[in-house]
Amino acid sequence: MILIYPPISKPCEPPAGLARIAGALTFQDIDFTLLDANLEGMLFLLESLTVASDTWTRRSLNNLGKNLLALKNPFTYANISRYSQAATEINRVLAMASRPYGVRMSLADYHDEKMSPVRSADLIRAAENYEKNPFFSYFKKRIPPLLEEKGTATIGISLSYLSQALSAFAMIGFLKKNDPNLRIILGGSLITSWMSNPGWKNPFSGLADEVVAGPGEEWLIAQLKKNQPGRSVQASPLKIPEKQYIPCFDHFPRDAYLSPGLIIPYSASSGCYWRKCSFCPEKAEKNRYSPAKEDDVLHDLEVLKKKHSPALIHFLDNAMSPGLLLGIAENDDATPWYGFTRITDHLADPEFCRTLKRSGCVMLKLGLESGDQNILDDLNKGINLKTVSLALCNLKKTGIAVYIYLLFGTAAETIAEARNTLDFSIRHKDYIDFFNLAIFNLPAYGPDVEKLKVSQFYEGDLSLYSNFEHPEGWGRPQVRQFLDGEFKREPSIADILRRTPPLFTSNHAPFFCMAHTERRPVQ
Repeated sequence: MILIYPPISKPCEPPAGLARIAGALTFQDIDFTLLDANLEGMLFLLESLTVASDTWTRRSLNNLGKNLLALKNPFTYANISRYSQAATEINRVLAMASRPYGVRMSLADYHDEKMSPVRSADLIRAAENYEKNPFFSYFKKRIPPLLEEKGTATIGISLSYLSQALSAFAMIGFLKKNDPNLRIILGGSLITSWMSNPGWKNPFSGLADEVVAGPGEEWLIAQLKKNQPGRSVQASPLKIPEKQYIPCFDHFPRDAYLSPGLIIPYSASSGCYWRKCSFCPEKAEKNRYSPAKEDDVLHDLEVLKKKHSPALIHFLDNAMSPGLLLGIAENDDATPWYGFTRITDHLADPEFCRTLKRSGCVMLKLGLESGDQNILDDLNKGINLKTVSLALCNLKKTGIAVYIYLLFGTAAETIAEARNTLDFSIRHKDYIDFFNLAIFNLPAYGPDVEKLKVSQFYEGDLSLYSNFEHPEGWGRPQVRQFLDGEFKREPSIADILRRTPPLFTSNHAPFFCMAHTERRPVQ
């Protein structure tokens, strides 16, 4: 079979889902071919632009080769200005190459002016009109020779983000038009989210032969071993794999990603071990927490490090558990790594933070959400601001960078609480390296839907979120006005925001931390 990862997502590291499936198929000695059409397709589109009509695009086009190399050079990450120029000029070329197709495209996003990825009718239309997709020239050139060479009858397509959906269905339309007998299997985290909707009815039966929710390794292995069609729709109802397979990165173009060395994405768990936050999509989708055994995780990492000598390990867990952090911290191997974790009492322990640093931790992503304790309690975050202050101080002293995630516009928040978050951020400005500022999206079928007056967030049967009428009038327009008019204008906050890598954000932020490690000693 051929496994395909469609455009667009950030082309800085191999896709974790396909790496996991590749590991399972390799272990079972099942033949397959892997195609990162996201990376290949973007590079193809960048090279397709040959004429520029304005000075910015002309300069960006002339600098394209140099800028692509710059993002692979670790020295670029010592200078945010040089990095930003390289990233934004590459992005300009990509945007101009996609403009004739009525698409606003970036290195991280895809927006069609006429079609939406949350409307199944538009996805079907994208499949019917595949030749109008910006990547049509790429997959017309790339895929038919691959099919002929491999002689396969099965294509697996992995969808993680909405930004991939329209191009993925255009690709499916092209495949089915050229060979109606091809068996198309559609899976990935986006598909899982769609199928978690209580009202889910498969709208893609004419295009995808199987639509698979949840971890698909065991199901796929069984189907390929039987070599016969399986049942469509919910083929794998969130079943946890019986075995933890080591992800396989052998089939990816490891030197082609736009990063200074190979980033290995790794999941030590699915779901979230806390699973109590009121806004959590994992809770709304009823995804249970399933961690791998810590010994297996450490063994996997040892194998991957010895085999690939990665520049960075990216833990994909919704929240790395304290037990996992402890297990990693006790490992003497200092390969750089980063991930998302909750702000627990462990981080308030200076010695624990020092141990994390010695294990290779260069950055932690922390979901603070609010600097107001009442809001944290209402969201059921399970953290207190005193612990947060201690953790931030310890991490700074230890030399571990912090990427803080803030969430504005929740149902309990007003501008007063938002200003408390601003005040908290100002007081801790010296301990915060990067910010992610988000406006609250209400899960379309979460528990809070019944408590609020809701409406469609996007017009579409596949929308994952609902709009809601804020009880205190603190709606999205008011939140945006506060963020743009107050929060981002505070000089200390603006300094932090200027440090955030454009487009690649947290995926590249660790490299900036690593480029300045001489100023962040372990104490």
